[in-house]
Amino acid sequence: MELHQLAYFVAVAEEGTFTRAAERLHVAQPGVSAQVRRLERELGQELLDRSGRTVRLTDVGAAALPHARAALAAVRGVREAVDELAGLVRGQVAIGAVTSAGPVGLPDLLARFHERYPAVEITLSEANSDTMLAALREGRLDVAVVGLSTDPPPGIATQVLVDEPFLAVTAPGGLLSDRSAVAIPDLGGLPLMALPKGTGLRTALDAAFAREGLTPRIAFEAADPNVLVQLALRGLGVAVVPESLARYHQAELRIVEITGPGLRGVLALAWRTEGPLSPAARALIAFARRTLDTPSTTAFPES
Repeated sequence: MELHQLAYFVAVAEEGTFTRAAERLHVAQPGVSAQVRRLERELGQELLDRSGRTVRLTDVGAAALPHARAALAAVRGVREAVDELAGLVRGQVAIGAVTSAGPVGLPDLLARFHERYPAVEITLSEANSDTMLAALREGRLDVAVVGLSTDPPPGIATQVLVDEPFLAVTAPGGLLSDRSAVAIPDLGGLPLMALPKGTGLRTALDAAFAREGLTPRIAFEAADPNVLVQLALRGLGVAVVPESLARYHQAELRIVEITGPGLRGVLALAWRTEGPLSPAARALIAFARRTLDTPSTTAFPES
C-alpha cells in the first residue's frame, strides 16, 4: 500500500469521478484508475462502485475512507512539524467564501498574506455556507467566510466581520413602490428573489417567515446577490439583499425596510477548533483575525 494510492482513492471519493480526481491531482486519468485498482487488489475488496454515472463508495470504501484521510494527514503532520521546528511557514491553505463576501475585502487580505508568507500555496473556492461549514469540520477547508443566521455548529469558532439588516428592493414604480417599510406578512404571496437554500440569507429569511407561520414564495434564486438586484431592477419581483448592497444601488432602486426581529445578515470568519491545524493554516487564521477584527458595513461592490 502506497501513499499516492490512498491520495488517489480519497480524491475519487470526494470528487465522484476519476476524471475530476485526475484534474485535481494533475495526473492522467488512467493512472488514477490503475492505482486505485491496485489498492483494491491489495486489500482484496472493492472500495468504489463504478456501475453508475458517478463513482460511489462501497460499504468497505466508506469504512476505509476516514483511515485513508487520517494516514495522509499524519504524513502531512510529519512534514509540518519539521517545518515548524525549522521556523518555516510553508505548505497549503484552503479557503472558502460565500459569493456575497464582497464587503470583507478578501482579495486584499489574501494578497497581504501572500506577501508575508510567499511559500504558502493558497486555494480559494466558493460555495454556500452549509457546504463550507461541513468542509471545515471535515478538514477540507482551513478557514472560510460564511453567512450565519444561527450559532455555528460544534467544533467551529467564528469572528463576526459584517453584521447588517436585510432590505427589500424593487424597481421604481413596481411592487411595494408606495411603501417605506414592510413586515414579513406583507411579503407573503409576493414574488421574492433570494439566495439559494444553504446560505445565511436564505436561512434567515425562511426562519423569519416560519415564525409567522408562512412560507416565502421564491420566484428566483441566484448565488450572487448582484444578480438579485438586476432581476429586481427589471421588475421581476422583490429582492431581499444585504443593506450594503441595497444602498450601493439606491439611485436605481426602491428600498423598503423589513420590520421585525431576526432578519439580519452576518458574515463571519470561521475555522475549526477540533483536529490538527497546519502551521500555514494557523498563520492564516491569526493573520485574518488581526486584519479583519472589526464588524463592518462597507459598501458592497458590484461583481
